[in-house]
Amino acid sequence: MQDKILLIEDSVALSMLLKTRLSEETEAAIFHCDSMAAADALMQAHDFTLALTGLNLPDAPKGEILALLSGRKVPAIVFTATVDDEARKRYAEKKIIDYIVKDGHRTVDAVVRTVQRILNNKLFSVLVVDDVRAARSGLVEILERQNFRVSEAHSGKQALEILAQDPTIQLVITDYHMPDMDGYELTRRICDSRSSEDLRVIGISSSTDRLLSASFLKAGASDFVYRPFVPEELQCRIDNNIETLKQLKRLRELAERDHLTGLPNRRSFFERTRALMEVINETHECGAVAILDIDHFKKINDTLGHDAGDRALKKLAELLHTMCDEQQHIPARLGGEEFAVFLRGLDAHAAYQFCEELREQVEKNGRQLSGSSLALTISLGVVEIEKGEPFDNQLNAADQLLYLAKANGRNRVYSDMMITEGLQKIGRNG
Repeated sequence: MQDKILLIEDSVALSMLLKTRLSEETEAAIFHCDSMAAADALMQAHDFTLALTGLNLPDAPKGEILALLSGRKVPAIVFTATVDDEARKRYAEKKIIDYIVKDGHRTVDAVVRTVQRILNNKLFSVLVVDDVRAARSGLVEILERQNFRVSEAHSGKQALEILAQDPTIQLVITDYHMPDMDGYELTRRICDSRSSEDLRVIGISSSTDRLLSASFLKAGASDFVYRPFVPEELQCRIDNNIETLKQLKRLRELAERDHLTGLPNRRSFFERTRALMEVINETHECGAVAILDIDHFKKINDTLGHDAGDRALKKLAELLHTMCDEQQHIPARLGGEEFAVFLRGLDAHAAYQFCEELREQVEKNGRQLSGSSLALTISLGVVEIEKGEPFDNQLNAADQLLYLAKANGRNRVYSDMMITEGLQKIGRNG
């Protein structure tokens, strides 16, 4: 479902800037109005993810809009000229998401960044662990207002069970004092099974022991907050940990993904297939590996330019990803115009059929893939995984079959099954 943002601002210039930027830089639908009455009517007609509002409106000059938004349970971001202790207290009472101080041209940038953060928060799951229901509910309310997906646990044991069932949880906020397992032990157990690159832990406690924070951090927690906490501070700490997770994910993608096609790169392909090879070697499962490249790719680059070549590589990668995704096969770009695919659970016959279907799809859509009158085709070599044989050797065997496919006319699939059947036929005839 598309996010909807309610923009409440009577300044024509500011509202136009905000609406334009938000439309360009988010995928949300933007609804604008310039009065509290109009905002009320829109909220009756639509469910909004959040609202952006000024405080002084023609029919609500003293910030009455905040009470309306709170009553309608629409999370609000306020932009204001000044912030003091009284304003902070007021914002806390009305439970706004955030506030932004108007600062000329920076205001629009700050609003857009904040909105993007709130909208992206729905991609993150947070687990709140506390045996006291009231304390747990308070944290859940803060997180849900920030657009996070939230789960709750009333004990350390239940928290571990939830984490085992839901690997998408990326942040845990845990109290220290709990009857079955304290927060320190829970943090230690979480960090034994999950990397800090995938999951962050924030400890929280009303204890007066000032060394407790150090204990949490040594157990593997990423942060710690003492109660009573300032909601604004807790929000900033949560945001910082989520931002760290985003940056770590981005770095991991840069290390593991081919920059042009988005497919796993050579290094990532070998790392991921190593674990699958162990499964095949130790069980009755089968698999296959294929190598393919684009026929006469140099001609595309020389005739149409390298940009056209890059576009062809991207389109082929998209087709590969689509065909492999349903069956959880692993496609990768090894370099240049050469790709590889690890085919999970396929024997020699099934692997050949998959490669032949891929070849036919490329041939059928050749001009669309190349973006020109030069129709794209591919050649492939595929072998069934031989148990106990090093993966490098099996990849080399597929590469030799690819060479045969290209040497015998291109736009074809060569497999070890074909070679075996050919030798058997020669033996029978001999």
